[in-house]
Amino acid sequence: MGAQPTLAEGLSAWAPGRGLVAVTGSPADGPLLVADSWLVGEGRVRGYGLHRERFLGSCAQAGGGPGPRGLVAFWQDVTAALPRTGQWFPRVELVAGSLRLRLRPAPPLGTEVRLWSVGRPDGRTAARRKGPDLELLAGVRGRAVEAGAQDAVLVGPSGEVLESATASVLWWEDDTLCLPPPRLPVLPGVTVALVRERAERLGIPVAARERTLSELDGREVWLVNALHGIRPVTGWTGGTMTAGPAVRAARWREWLDDLSEPLPDF
Repeated sequence: MGAQPTLAEGLSAWAPGRGLVAVTGSPADGPLLVADSWLVGEGRVRGYGLHRERFLGSCAQAGGGPGPRGLVAFWQDVTAALPRTGQWFPRVELVAGSLRLRLRPAPPLGTEVRLWSVGRPDGRTAARRKGPDLELLAGVRGRAVEAGAQDAVLVGPSGEVLESATASVLWWEDDTLCLPPPRLPVLPGVTVALVRERAERLGIPVAARERTLSELDGREVWLVNALHGIRPVTGWTGGTMTAGPAVRAARWREWLDDLSEPLPDF
């Protein structure tokens, strides 16, 4: 790979043949069709190829992008431009047919989480595609923070657990790792895929089970995402639910932290 472009923190737009250029004025207006983000720590990322597959697939599904070759070229330019030092939480976007990179410092990382036990009805319009509902989800999380929690669980029409406003939900029933059934409207999480792959490789039973919030009372529950990795739920706010002992989370977090690989060179 040649000399890496120097990008300032903030928003850059991409164009074929020009690459990424910092946006100095007002960015192109329009709905956020697709977004994806991940943690970069000292030039290392976990599940980078899975993020690439999800973003490119979502752009193809949403339409309005530059086509397969353009998407691949955009991803290569993003990869080259990402900093190799420091902690970052970049976001790639498809907005009004334009591809963009939003370079952001990583926020403080958490090792545990407190959840709002009042399940929020799922109001998303594109549950299986990250991007269109980010503003709505930020509002849900904001209400959870006002209630003394850090995140909130989304539930379906019958009260079934889907995911949180910012992460996938996993839990343990005895020695079985559980997750919502794929028929439910949930985002295909990259970190979930990594965790599930390891469980299956170790011979740990994995089951898709439909559960209400009350049925998670007293269980070891995890929120998992690309930013924080695995965070056990250590408290519930707004009801009588109790958090189960996080007996497995520490060793799984250690494994996930060691999974980071250097960003590829092109």
